[in-house]
Amino acid sequence: MAENEWNGLPAQSMEWLQEQLGAAAELASIKPLTGGTSSTLFELDVREKDEIRSYVLRLFHKADWLEKEPDLARHEADSLQFAEQAGLPVPHLIAYDETGEASEVPAVLMTKLSGSVVLQPSNDENWLEGLAASLAHLHKTKPEGFPYEYFSYNNAFLLEKPTWSKVQNDWMRAFYIVAGSRPEAPECFIHRDFHPANVLWENGRVSAIVDWVNACRGPAGIDVGHCRVNLAQLYGTSVANDFLAAYERHAGSSFTYDPYWDLVSLTDTLDGSPVVYPGWKAFGMTGLSNELMRHRLDDYLLSLLDRFDDF
Repeated sequence: MAENEWNGLPAQSMEWLQEQLGAAAELASIKPLTGGTSSTLFELDVREKDEIRSYVLRLFHKADWLEKEPDLARHEADSLQFAEQAGLPVPHLIAYDETGEASEVPAVLMTKLSGSVVLQPSNDENWLEGLAASLAHLHKTKPEGFPYEYFSYNNAFLLEKPTWSKVQNDWMRAFYIVAGSRPEAPECFIHRDFHPANVLWENGRVSAIVDWVNACRGPAGIDVGHCRVNLAQLYGTSVANDFLAAYERHAGSSFTYDPYWDLVSLTDTLDGSPVVYPGWKAFGMTGLSNELMRHRLDDYLLSLLDRFDDF
């Protein structure tokens, strides 16, 4: 296949890829995958002994992210191996290049699992139940021996009053709460970026959980909160609340809800004025606007502050 047919995959990455797959493997096709915003993803079809196998190659190209976390490729590789050993439905790690010395940029090569992202389910209740059950099952994994620890992305002390919001003083109250003392919570293995666009479905069931770059030891409430803030933006606060109720049913006594982790997850999303996450559009979610994101985040914030009043 000619060099210009490889859909933007760097030549050095191609050479590294061929080395990992072996001389007998023939690259049948390479195409970019939609939905990725913080890294570049490619789907590879590889012919091996008259059999076609599919892989995913992730290239970490964002210099600012690599500057903060230079071990991203190794982090995802470790996460995939840890999750697979725990029996979770995750891609199988084939190879990784932590520094990018061999592949031009840090890279992870993994198997491609069957299934697709579903953002417009035909049965909302079953869909939420599937999300919640998968996350509760993930959190049963003991985190002992996993080296990565949870940290928040934003420093609440440095967050400024959001001029885009219609309830700016309420946001300031939220920053004050987040900057206060953290409640005690047991550690478990958490995905750290669990949301509907990182869950694959097949025949109405969850088939895989993908994008393990941020996995770590931490409180279950962070995963729950991150998924809830995504659901609030996608569908509104009521759906986020329905997910919480479903998760609590599946987690049982192992989980004690605390709105603090929801608030941390919400403030972690702040980076200027809220905009529609590009990945949602790539997966066919239309009808969203930046104005709607601002409105829904305000609404969700107020619902969380109401929960603090009840505590």
